[in-house]
Amino acid sequence: MDNSGKEKEAIQLMADADKKVKTSGSFLGGMFGGPHKVEEACEMYCRAANMFKMAKNWNGTLLCALFHTKHALFLEGLEEQGAMNLLYVCLCVSPAAGNAFCQAARIHMQLQNKHDSATSFIDAGNAFKKADPSEAIKCLNAAVDIYTDMGRFTIAAKHHITIAEIYESELVDIEKAIAHYEQAADYYKGEESNSSANKCLLKVGAYAAQLEQYAKAIEIYEQVGSSTMDNPLLKYSAKEYFFKASLCHFIVDELNAKLAVEKYEEMFPAFSDSRECKLLKKLLDAHEEQNCEAFTEAIKEFDSISRLDQWQTTMLLRIKKTIQGDEGDLK
Repeated sequence: MDNSGKEKEAIQLMADADKKVKTSGSFLGGMFGGPHKVEEACEMYCRAANMFKMAKNWNGTLLCALFHTKHALFLEGLEEQGAMNLLYVCLCVSPAAGNAFCQAARIHMQLQNKHDSATSFIDAGNAFKKADPSEAIKCLNAAVDIYTDMGRFTIAAKHHITIAEIYESELVDIEKAIAHYEQAADYYKGEESNSSANKCLLKVGAYAAQLEQYAKAIEIYEQVGSSTMDNPLLKYSAKEYFFKASLCHFIVDELNAKLAVEKYEEMFPAFSDSRECKLLKKLLDAHEEQNCEAFTEAIKEFDSISRLDQWQTTMLLRIKKTIQGDEGDLK
């Protein structure tokens, strides 16, 4: 479907909104309906943003063209391309959905409409996610600042998670993803949303272990395991968290792992009968004997019934590498 008409209309709306904002700041504009003009401009920016969304123009449109140098002397800093004295120029002719929502957000803030400003920043972030993750994060952070200032910590936590996910999947900056998951967990805890806080902490624990921050991962898995083992609906998951904590202990030191398994059995008797606990004991025996074959066989037996995930496989490989004569896989 051709939405070029919507895009042209959006560009015109943006231009008209810019004019209203400028005239509202003049002396005469201030005397004759300045605030009203700003409100109208804000509404126009929002309408323009939604039209850009319909046209799937998230982050601006580049108009690329060739200009002869004698007609382009006004373009400073551009180098001539070849003997034909032609310039290849890219100009951004459309501010697109993300920028339009940002304009609306700033005006809402100017008008002290904090909630509307935050909502527009979220809309801007969602639009920028399609094309510019870094800009999306700036907008989402702006919304988070507004929500925390308003005391809306649950909503702020939700958007910290969105930021963390962008760092995970788009920008691949795990340290920053961890920081935002931790902040989300803190806000959820403060609002007594412990289940949501635990989900964030488990993300932090998984990444901490991958980054070899085992003490941090152990603390998180023990904390979440302890908080779920007495919950009738969640206690089944506790064995998984104690299993993961044990694997982290195992990588650091075999004796630490033995002591940890004993502690978890005492804390949570159901852990003793779990397949995870039985696997750990087989692995500890094989490791003590430096028996690589027995270590691998125990894992294969467990995996044939309960599939190991990527994180667990990575941790087990790290443990296996401490056995002399290891060949570096679990097959």
